Amino acid sequence: MKIAVSSTSKVPSETANSIQMMLACQGLVQNGHEVRLWVPDLERVSFNVLRKHYGLTVDKFRIHSLLSLPFLNRLDFSLSMILRAFFWNPAVVYTWTIPVAAMGGFLGATIVLEIHDVPCGKLGTSMFNYFIGSDADKRVVFISEALKQRVQEQFPKLKDAECVVAPNGVEPADYENLPDTAAAKQEMGFHDGMIVSCSGHLYAGRGVELFMELARRFPQVHFYWFGGNPDEAAAYRQQVADKGQDNVFFTGFIPRSELPLAQKASDILLMPYGKAIAGSSGGDSAAICSPMKMFEYLAAGKPILTSDIPVIHEVLNSENAIFCEPENVDSWAAALARVLEDPALRESLSNAALQESKKYSWKERAARILSFAKR
Repeated sequence: MKIAVSSTSKVPSETANSIQMMLACQGLVQNGHEVRLWVPDLERVSFNVLRKHYGLTVDKFRIHSLLSLPFLNRLDFSLSMILRAFFWNPAVVYTWTIPVAAMGGFLGATIVLEIHDVPCGKLGTSMFNYFIGSDADKRVVFISEALKQRVQEQFPKLKDAECVVAPNGVEPADYENLPDTAAAKQEMGFHDGMIVSCSGHLYAGRGVELFMELARRFPQVHFYWFGGNPDEAAAYRQQVADKGQDNVFFTGFIPRSELPLAQKASDILLMPYGKAIAGSSGGDSAAICSPMKMFEYLAAGKPILTSDIPVIHEVLNSENAIFCEPENVDSWAAALARVLEDPALRESLSNAALQESKKYSWKERAARILSFAKR
């Protein structure tokens, strides 16, 4: 089946939106479909470079670049993409861009719109209202049940029959055939003692300050943060140097092809989200998010300590994670001490996490969405 995919995410990029989009495309390809992706202002790099950057494992799929003027709110990009898709004649248009979904009805294809936040702004809300009220064969994909409920509260015309909840996923193959923890530490060049790590960007609300305070309270443990742009990582490295914290390491961005080994080299994985979580474009996703690293952590088969945010309970539970009060360092310190001191608990959490991860591959996610779209 031909699937025309479009997103306004930059390629290549380290943003979560860009990474999620490329892994979603991989899931579609893994199901045997012919995928073409349209993005604005594509940087001219080889697919092998993209494969390493995003950790892709599938054969090359075509990526087209379209010019786009930001002050036109991507309307020029959306129209150009729809016109090009018309001549390709896809069975499905899969997009994260509301104007593409709104314009796609005349193609006669099934339109799948995946959204990660509540549509906002005058243009966004009006075009989303037009889309859900149109006669197009349409589906809306949500990354969490909490997001679906919030959108339906604001847009009551959206029917349950047109909605599907599909949390983010993981590529299971990335976590197969990895060395054991000790060998992974050696291969990564890490310390051979106990390692506690966190993966992801260094945006506000990601718990960096709490992370560093935990490192201060547990000087016998090595703390690694994988991710963040070079300037942010350098600034935090300077902070810990000024404080004399020689057990804290900010690596900066790690290619996704190498991240599984880094997580495998860790003994405990943290998701220290605050009560508000900023993304690459700002906003607050604490109530509606589906963090990709949550699924990576599960696949790594390691004990997980996470902030006790309601939406996280859609995936994690008391058998595969320890929940801590957001922004309460005492709660986190008590939980970390408990896990550090109890090898049996670490093993139980690890086994439950690995078992849970089997529900969340990108391939199975794509198959479920497409089955719903073409039912």
